[in-house]
Amino acid sequence: MDEAKLHAFMGRLVADMGGAAMMANVILGEELGLYRAMADGLALTPEQLAGATGCNARLVREWLSANAAAGYLEHEEGRFRLPPEQALALAIEDSPVYVAGGAVVLAALYLDKDKIVAAMRGDGGLAWGEHHPCMFKGTERFFRPGYRSHLVAEWLPSLEGVVPKLEAGAVVADIGCGHGASTVLMAQSYPATHFFGFDYHGPSIATAKQRAADGGVAERVSFEQATAKDYADQSYDLICFFDCLHDLGDPLGAAQHAHRTLKPDGTVLLVEPFAGDQLEENTNPVGRMYYAVSTFVCTPNSLSQEVGLALGAQAGEARLRDIFAQAGFSHFRRAASTPFNLVFEARK
Repeated sequence: MDEAKLHAFMGRLVADMGGAAMMANVILGEELGLYRAMADGLALTPEQLAGATGCNARLVREWLSANAAAGYLEHEEGRFRLPPEQALALAIEDSPVYVAGGAVVLAALYLDKDKIVAAMRGDGGLAWGEHHPCMFKGTERFFRPGYRSHLVAEWLPSLEGVVPKLEAGAVVADIGCGHGASTVLMAQSYPATHFFGFDYHGPSIATAKQRAADGGVAERVSFEQATAKDYADQSYDLICFFDCLHDLGDPLGAAQHAHRTLKPDGTVLLVEPFAGDQLEENTNPVGRMYYAVSTFVCTPNSLSQEVGLALGAQAGEARLRDIFAQAGFSHFRRAASTPFNLVFEARK
């Protein structure tokens, strides 16, 4: 045994355990409005923060101390301050790097622990709809900042000839739309186009309809409960898959259905988690996060469905390209990327 390697590993493991505990504190601070109350960057005492948020002062002091120990807050002479850089991630929901709202996804991993234990000892399947409700809310809030920052400004313009169609008036399908964050955002940006959102999870469709009404686009956005292989069979100018293809039991069947329902000059927009084609390319912080979440969410969901191909969140470009080639698409290219996403364009 290499004692130095043991100590190094134990140091890393303790750091990970502390990080996991801190994510619970991030979820707590987001839900209670503690970070938002500190977004102005002013230093304040635990008593002042407790008074501003209606929380117990002693527990607020402990929460602030945990954040200071983690480097999330600054501390000096009994007063705590949220620096502007950290505020972008923890307090400002319109920020492109806001992550606090999406952290509640991690709570679902622990709340669903017994379910994934049963799946591991069984056929591996755990359907999306069987997760704790905070999974659905957290997923929307995790992806929404990225969509808001990149979808209209970068991803759609990276597709050949798509934006002029949307501006003139097109028909768009958003497959696996969830709560409709991507659908509503596109509808708000392209008022001449009609959008159809499809998801097999009924409660998510109900929420998406409310999001469309709240966003003022309900007259041009239709949400329906359907799978990726049986949604309305009409001709679409653009079919979108936002961070969902790898979750499907039969991604090839979904790509084939998209091929059938796409207009001859139409386009598929495929957004997937950033990944290389080999494990060695994904041994980094982003890959670690995606593999860990995929163990609890993406891969079990696929295994719960027919075919159960189980691509996982780190499928990589080569496997995705092969699926679309098998589905009959002659054109497939990487159109854009972020540290968290790969963006592909597919055409007939």
